[in-house]
Amino acid sequence: MGERKISFNYTETSPQRLDKVLLAHSPELSRARWLNLIKEGFVLINGSPARKGGQLVQSGDRIEATIPPAQPIDLEPEPIPLNILYEDAHILVIDKPAGIVVHPAVGHERGTLVNAVLAHAPQIEGVGGEVRPGVVHRLDKDTSGILLMAKDEHAHRWLQDQFRLRKAEKTYLALVDGKPPTPKGRIEAPIGRSAEERKRMAIVPPGKGRVAISEYRTLEVFPRHTLLEVHPLTGRTHQIRLHLQFIGCPVVGDRVYGRQKPTLPINRYFLHAARLSIILPGETQPRTFESPLPRELNALLDTLRHYGG
Repeated sequence: MGERKISFNYTETSPQRLDKVLLAHSPELSRARWLNLIKEGFVLINGSPARKGGQLVQSGDRIEATIPPAQPIDLEPEPIPLNILYEDAHILVIDKPAGIVVHPAVGHERGTLVNAVLAHAPQIEGVGGEVRPGVVHRLDKDTSGILLMAKDEHAHRWLQDQFRLRKAEKTYLALVDGKPPTPKGRIEAPIGRSAEERKRMAIVPPGKGRVAISEYRTLEVFPRHTLLEVHPLTGRTHQIRLHLQFIGCPVVGDRVYGRQKPTLPINRYFLHAARLSIILPGETQPRTFESPLPRELNALLDTLRHYGG
């Protein structure tokens, strides 16, 4: 079944949670599926993206939803090597390499991180949903670095709350073309689905997307490039890549939101999740996990330091 759309007006007199309204209107989709569609920007209220499942719908509100084709759920464990930084009975902290997709999707049914984790920890099957078991947050295919996976439902809810309440501190390293307008700064630009291509995200006018905030500071300056430390305060899809493009310095190697022809010899984009501080389930103080910069990214920096660029 292909993409389908639904639209209707909420006619009840009492306000109701959006997720409950959607579930009552289209019960063939699970609540988890609806929550994910809301998170991904596929549900609109009066023409603006819904903020969360708990958002109240008022009488007369117009609700529109785009439902993309369901993703495959025939997940198979695969013995793919994992670089595990930390593991206990509840979570996994993985150092993800570039080039691997986090969870199965159309075009990437096998060889994902979820397939690998299912082979290592079979108990994650179904945790947080059938399609993305154990997934708490995501990294893009060509982004490397720290990724958390939950091994049980309690840990999944706990970790998701840490991210939702902005209690998790994330640090990325990004090499960009050019330099930002100031050595350090804060970027506030809402993100929503691209009107031209639904598979892409875009910076959209206020009120038309979800709030997105990133902070950055300069670590090293080269003649035509800048190494930045970036702290995303929200977790929108492709946020860092879009925000850096927005201020005129796209990530090196990003052929989607940057330059079609990379300015340096790189087969991925230069974006790495280097550090994550978060309170683990059952604990009271945050732990910090770090991932060293991958060899190919270090080599690129060494080349710039020795020969300029």
